[in-house]
Formats: sequence, C-alpha cells, structure tokens
Amino acid sequence: MARLTRAQQQERTKAAVLAAAREEFAERGYADAKVDRIAERADMTRGAVYSNFPSKRALYLAVLLDSLRPPAPVEPPPSRLDEALGAFARAWLDRLPLMGDTSAGGRLHLRSLAGVFDDGPGRPVLAQVMKLEALLLGLALESRVPIPARRVRLAELVLTLLDGAGHLAEAAPGFGDPFDLALACRHLAGLDLGDTWDRPHLAYAVAAHPVREPWRPPEEARDEITGRTVTPDADGVVAVLGTRRLEAAEEAVRAARFGDRVTVAVVTADPAEIGRLVRLRIGDLTGCLRGVFGNDTWPGLHLVLDDGAAIATAAGIQDPDDITEAAVRVRENRIVARAVGRGAAHAAATAELPAGRPCEEGR
Repeated sequence: MARLTRAQQQERTKAAVLAAAREEFAERGYADAKVDRIAERADMTRGAVYSNFPSKRALYLAVLLDSLRPPAPVEPPPSRLDEALGAFARAWLDRLPLMGDTSAGGRLHLRSLAGVFDDGPGRPVLAQVMKLEALLLGLALESRVPIPARRVRLAELVLTLLDGAGHLAEAAPGFGDPFDLALACRHLAGLDLGDTWDRPHLAYAVAAHPVREPWRPPEEARDEITGRTVTPDADGVVAVLGTRRLEAAEEAVRAARFGDRVTVAVVTADPAEIGRLVRLRIGDLTGCLRGVFGNDTWPGLHLVLDDGAAIATAAGIQDPDDITEAAVRVRENRIVARAVGRGAAHAAATAELPAGRPCEEGR
C-alpha cells in the first residue's frame, strides 16, 4: 500500500476529528460537548484536535458547514412574488421537524447557533450577515415583480419569521406547523411596507479619488450566490467589506451603473470562527435561493468570501479586518477610482469617468 502524503494524512486526521465532533455535538449539543471527549472518540490527543481547529466554536461551525445540503430545486421556478415567497419559505423550513417528529441530527440539522456566540464578537456580525441575507433575498423577490421596487424590508420580515420558527423548533419541538408558516409568508406579498433605499448622506460619506493602477484579481474565486467559480475581472465595482460592515453591500448594488459587475468581497481577521459563521449563514441561504430562483437571478452580482484577502490585496486594501469598508471602480483592467471609509461603495459606484480620463473625484 502506498504511503499517504502529508497533505493526505492531514485531511484524514481532519475528517476523523469532524466525524467524532459530529457525534459529540449531535448527542450533547454545543454547550455540553467537550473537546476531550471528541479527542477520545477520534482516538487522538486533545492537542491533535486543536492543531486542526483552534477552538470548540470553530470545530462546531466546521461540523455545521460540513452538514449543509441544498434543497431540491423548485420546478418550474416561481414567476410571481407570492409564489416565490411560499417556495422560499418551504425550502428554508424543510429541515424543521413536523408536529410530533424529532429532527434527525437534532440541533445540527437545525444549524443551531444557540449559545455559540453569547460571549463573543459573533453577535454584531450575525446582525450584519442578516442584512446581507435580506439584500440577496430582496433582490430575488424584486425579479418577480412587474414594476421594479425594493423588497428588502419584505425579505427582512420573512427572514425574521423563519428564524423565529427555527428557534422555536429547537426550544419547543413540535410547536407550529411549517405548512402554515409557508402560507403566511406567501400572503406577506401583499403587504405594503413603503420600502425605499436611503443613499448615504453625502456630508458624512467619503469621496472616491482617481487613481490609475493595474487590476490583477485572482484568476478564480467562488461566487457564493451561484456556487460557480468566477474570475472577478469585469468592469464595475469591487466592494471590500468587513463582516461588521456588510450592510454597505446595498450601496454598491443600488448605485452601480447599468452593465456594471458588482463584486462584494467579504473579509475578516478571524476566518476560523467569524469566517465560518458567515460562510455557514450565507451557504444556508444561497442554497435555498438557488433551489427556488435558479442561478441567473443575480446576473450582475458576485459575492466572494475573501478569506485569504486576495481580492482585497488586488484592490490595494492592506490588512483588511472586520470593520473594513472600501471599494474600487474597475475599467479595462485598471483601477480608476478608490474610496476608503463609510460610504465607500456608493462613492466608487458613482465616481465620474469622463471619456479619455481615468476619473474625476467622486461625489
């Protein structure tokens, strides 16, 4: 038998730790699980576990990520807003147990985060992730209305209802009927929330400054919305956002010019925990979105979880962290405008580009 390479041995060790952790977390939940027992289940030392995962929280999030399975696609994709809301709710609620049932895998199946970030930085990040989730769902819903209008507040309302159902499924199993919840979400289509987008107040927003630098993005990146491998080299706007500034993604989307490619690159100083939290939440949501709406609902938008900061570095953003807010405008493989600070995405998206000149200072 051929000897395993070092990389193969590391992968085998990591897989054994994940398998043991999955059993421990499924039986005892996050709070009562012990790393020592996980090591014992995997026939390893405690140090071997920590050499692969720096904390119990990181290990738990890795187990949840490993358990993600996208729902079956809806055929045909819904064409009306109410149909889209009902189909999305059914896809999202699919993992909730029916009355009298016990969820297979318990809290793991529910992707429970109860107690995981009660004492950590994940709470404000989770709020920002939900802002991004609402934007992605809202854009999908907007594609199902005859007259374009913002639907992000409607998406926030739906996600609030569904997240509440998830918490109840954990705290009071069997309470509530998923079919009723899906029907309620469908009826929310007729609710008028007076939804509008408020652009950044220009008195407090940064300006975009003209530059002329080469744009050398990574050759490949994973678009979390479609699950496809993409090359972020098209003309448009690249917004580099830390996990505490994700709500600024809408500024790039709403302010972009017709035909622009908008790339949102999410960065964090803590990929083991915060990075996995974002990947888990976004992966869960986009799996449902792809199943309901297909892959072509967001043609001008890419979302990249830039763990290695490759896109941030290409954009000239040094040492990005969780409060980073920066953006560049790209044209013909050159960065022609850059903004750093609050309102950066809007500033880069609206930067003037007169013919024959790189750009004028943004407004």
